[in-house]
Amino acid sequence: MNRYFSFLIKSVALVLCVLPPGQPLNAQTDADTKAAPGVNLAAVAAPSSSHVSGDTSLGALNDGLAPRSSRDNRHGSYGNWPTHGTQWVQYEWNRPIATKQVEVYWWDDRQGVHLPKASRLKYWDGNNFITVTNAAGLGVEGNKFNVTTFDEIKTIRLRLEMDGDGEFSTGVLEWRVYDSGNSPTFPPVVAAGVDRDVMLDGKTYLSGKVKALKTPSGVPMVWSKAEGAGDVKFADASAAETTATFTEPGEYTLKLTAGEGDLTGSSALKVKVSRPPPAERLDVVYTRKYKIDSPLWNARAKALIVNWIPHCIDEIERTNLTVGQGGLDNFIEAGKALRGEPHGHHKGYVFANAWVHQTVEAMSIALMVDPAGDADIINAQDRMKATLERWIPVILAAQEPDGYMQTAWTLRNTNEWHERWSPSESRGNHEGYTAGYFIESAINHYTLTDGHDKRLYDAAKKLADCWVANIGPGKKDWYDGHQEMEQALVRFGRFVNDIEGNGRGNSYIKLAKFLLDCRRDGGEYDQTQAPVQKQYEAVGHAVRASYLFSGMADVAAETGDVDYQSAVMSLWDNLINKKYYVTGGIGSGESSEGFGADYSLGNRAYCEACSSCGLIFFQYKMNLAYHDAKYADLYEQTIYNALLGSLDLDGKNFYYDNPLVSDRNRYPWHQCPCCVGNIPRTLLMIPTWTYVKSENGLYVNLFIGGTVNVDRVAGTDVEMVQKTDYPWSGAVSITVNPKVATKFTVYVRVPNRTTSELYQTTPTVKGITSLVVNGTAITPEINKGYAAITREWKAGDKIDLVLPMEAQRVKASEKIVADRGDVALAYGPLIYNVEGADQPNVHGAIGSGPLTPEWRGDLLGGVMTIKGTWADGSPLVAIPNYARNNRGTNSATRQSLVWIKDQTPKD
Repeated sequence: MNRYFSFLIKSVALVLCVLPPGQPLNAQTDADTKAAPGVNLAAVAAPSSSHVSGDTSLGALNDGLAPRSSRDNRHGSYGNWPTHGTQWVQYEWNRPIATKQVEVYWWDDRQGVHLPKASRLKYWDGNNFITVTNAAGLGVEGNKFNVTTFDEIKTIRLRLEMDGDGEFSTGVLEWRVYDSGNSPTFPPVVAAGVDRDVMLDGKTYLSGKVKALKTPSGVPMVWSKAEGAGDVKFADASAAETTATFTEPGEYTLKLTAGEGDLTGSSALKVKVSRPPPAERLDVVYTRKYKIDSPLWNARAKALIVNWIPHCIDEIERTNLTVGQGGLDNFIEAGKALRGEPHGHHKGYVFANAWVHQTVEAMSIALMVDPAGDADIINAQDRMKATLERWIPVILAAQEPDGYMQTAWTLRNTNEWHERWSPSESRGNHEGYTAGYFIESAINHYTLTDGHDKRLYDAAKKLADCWVANIGPGKKDWYDGHQEMEQALVRFGRFVNDIEGNGRGNSYIKLAKFLLDCRRDGGEYDQTQAPVQKQYEAVGHAVRASYLFSGMADVAAETGDVDYQSAVMSLWDNLINKKYYVTGGIGSGESSEGFGADYSLGNRAYCEACSSCGLIFFQYKMNLAYHDAKYADLYEQTIYNALLGSLDLDGKNFYYDNPLVSDRNRYPWHQCPCCVGNIPRTLLMIPTWTYVKSENGLYVNLFIGGTVNVDRVAGTDVEMVQKTDYPWSGAVSITVNPKVATKFTVYVRVPNRTTSELYQTTPTVKGITSLVVNGTAITPEINKGYAAITREWKAGDKIDLVLPMEAQRVKASEKIVADRGDVALAYGPLIYNVEGADQPNVHGAIGSGPLTPEWRGDLLGGVMTIKGTWADGSPLVAIPNYARNNRGTNSATRQSLVWIKDQTPKD
């Protein structure tokens, strides 16, 4: 669906032409032959432009909505950021129109978009665009419609040019084109909506959009089934906004038709109808003390524990930071304020508490990693123990008496911020965002100490209870502009239920759903453009979106709410099959740190590290809900590529954003250091990502050498020991050690890296080469991507499997314009880069010769490279994407690309 129609579906259900103030619609016009004089013909035009920024839409130009000011982009805007100079927008009609007056409402956000310094109006005369004659007006003032009149023209294309001042971009909120009395009538412009998924026992919310030159009663419309195996029932087939239900699973096409006779328009959307997930979700395996025995992961964990987390501690304890400030000092000052002592002001962003809480959780997880006698790790862990003992009292001293915690509130300017959870004052104050990270940190601190130290756990319950006491039905409707509290409350609610029983955590899960249910009446940036149950497309800020989707998946799994299940699957489908990078990253960055249109996946992507963390959580929750290995396939891809490479190999610098083409080094800190603790806390949660469990089953989702204890599987605890150097080879040995010999099923993931419809690999590599239990080859049933092995397991039972591993070429869908004619390289779960450090020119074309994996123990800490040849015959070397940009500061050697020009002959 193009961006024009995509925007239309986000506005009111029926948008009519807008008349000049005080001018009535001429009811005497023959509607069958001519449009009414004064009618806004923009309503039925197709807009285009020289450039449109990803967080804006061409559809905003003619949505028929009058702004309140030049900053009022609540209903959308058109902008051409980051371009400067002269740009244009254009309307096109499918038959000639007649006009002699237009009105333009300019956008001025006083940031990157300002008013133009001049504008011009041109029309297509059949051969060229020429300037209208006798133009009067062409104003560029803000906060008003700028009226321009001119000699009548007849044309099918009208172009508005705008000159920037050379420093800022320009934009338009609304552009009207009035009929001069000699235009024909037009069929309605119809937009059915975005494609979506729905559960078989649920309904999909249809919100079609019809734009016409008639009054509402004069535009008949009807929904119908165009294709599909079963029957479709519409609640009201003649209403633009209605619901539809389906009798059979499968793919359907629904069509909205409006108008009559020759003047009809129609639009269609696709619906995938699926059976709902199993009634019981899988259970979380909490991260507790564990061992790592993996060449890759030993090195990466050591870098995190010895270098990165200590670096975060140092920065957070500094009081003289000039960028990214606001660490432990905010908690110290808040504690003073609560004690009635003299105190300083809050430093840094209002959400600065986040990276402190993340780092507490990262330290807690790092302390659960067995140092295996490594002196450097032991010393770093000793320091972390001392740091936690120093930090925890300081953090708890900043908690308000009723349990509320956010130092920005405690240290606020009371003349500006008057009320907690205030819709008018604090949507952007990140109250839930920071509180959520605190609650999550308490979980892993509890498991670190085996429940012997409950300081953070008890404080987290006190905080959550404070929220429950103040927010909810009959109390206060509220939501945070930045999601995080929602997934934290469900994660914590589950944990409290597992620790204490008796449904003690249920109120937290209910509050999470309430917070999500309150999200509405806003915009795409923070995903409040529609109730969450009616959201079917990934839009807006990518981190906020991934946290939203994770929280929604949690609520769907805990409550069985069918509307949530349908919305979550729709969002997942749209994200993975239309807005997903081959590295497992999300967020093209065209919008404000967020998504662009479907298939708009430019390689200078944003792919913020925090969005990768959120996506891993989201895919993990889908795995819990659907018992399907494909979600683990996807979060493995994100872990190994999008997130693992956000840190350098030494663990001393990081990337906030992770584009697929790069020529820059990482940096030690950032003006917005929201990722610094999120990266290690996510990467080190290896037991949680590696295993999940059911009442009578244990699922192996990742292949990472090490030892993990999984409790309560079919009534016994099970020690799982993996021996493997995966992802360098496909040989994996798993020893199953139950405390008591017990019958249960071990489900081993059978990797299948073709889940996303956006990418295809050659040669095809999937399945299992061999599977042996205690020396005997078996051929187990494979269901939902898992090889199921059911038996009475006793200590020492061993599963040996070999996964096929080959160098592969990856081709992107032709719908992704940025990757046409290019190829990427892969090996197992790893995506590869070519770098200037290994070849003089990374911008050439790859040859058609064979690709060969080659182990290089001397390179980048030990990596499997892919060797091939360039089209000119010179040798090609590719390295794993996570190891990119780790060699030197020379700009030539830093050149690093995922997508390579392809001259391989097509089949």
